[in-house]
Amino acid sequence: MSERDEIDLEHGLARVNGVKLHYVTAGDGPALVLLHGWPQTWYEWRHVVPEFATDYTVVAPDLRGMGDSERPASGYDKRTVATDVRELVAHLGFEEIALVGHDWGMPTAYAYAAQYREEVRALATLEAGLPGINEDRKRKLWHTRFHQVRDLPERLVAGREELYLSWFYREGAYDPSAIDDEARREYRRCYSSPGGLRGGFEYYRAYETDAEHNREHAEDPLESPVLALGGEASFGELAIEDMEAVAADVRGEVLERAGHWIPEERPEYFCERLRAFLDDAY
Repeated sequence: MSERDEIDLEHGLARVNGVKLHYVTAGDGPALVLLHGWPQTWYEWRHVVPEFATDYTVVAPDLRGMGDSERPASGYDKRTVATDVRELVAHLGFEEIALVGHDWGMPTAYAYAAQYREEVRALATLEAGLPGINEDRKRKLWHTRFHQVRDLPERLVAGREELYLSWFYREGAYDPSAIDDEARREYRRCYSSPGGLRGGFEYYRAYETDAEHNREHAEDPLESPVLALGGEASFGELAIEDMEAVAADVRGEVLERAGHWIPEERPEYFCERLRAFLDDAY
């Protein structure tokens, strides 16, 4: 058994910024915070956490409204969600962090870095765009518009969660088998539980507020180093272009043989690329 196989995951709950968050921690060292997207949970980082827990304290929360975290009625703009995470980081005893965000975790990570600039040593963003930045392409995404409609998506998807979510895992992937049956069961468990669908859709309903905030933040570009990754079968260059519009030091790459689910489709390469980036930043 390797050292990585022996890594223990610790699950915790903390009330921060008025919401109870579930989180997973592992390892010891500087804080590395991993923010998941939709329709996933902290579990999307299951291949990543052991690789970094040998050198970092890895913190992987379920964002408000998703996973096993509380599902409040409001507070889904990414400034607020980022403040949730920052208060969790403080609760765990850290001030400075390295931060990674995928899908909705990406604009959340950007909001964190833009608000608390001195506290983010390095920022990595995966497979998403920033509302309000390079808008033309993002507004054409059908599911973004559908999920913004109040109440209707919940009524149409309820009872059909497996069918609906599986479409995204399949169509957004270069390798659809990367999100295996166990992962699908875990994601379905969370999104089919009471309030699970609404919590996820609220991230889309905050789009216009996020767009306004991002345009404000972009007036003062980030100076901390940014790693921006897109999958060739998904966002591609857009994931890089959005960060180049808001940050001064961006190292971008489009990953071959990857779609939207980079940490699950190409975990080994992603870990190598992230480690090299963090080694340089630290």
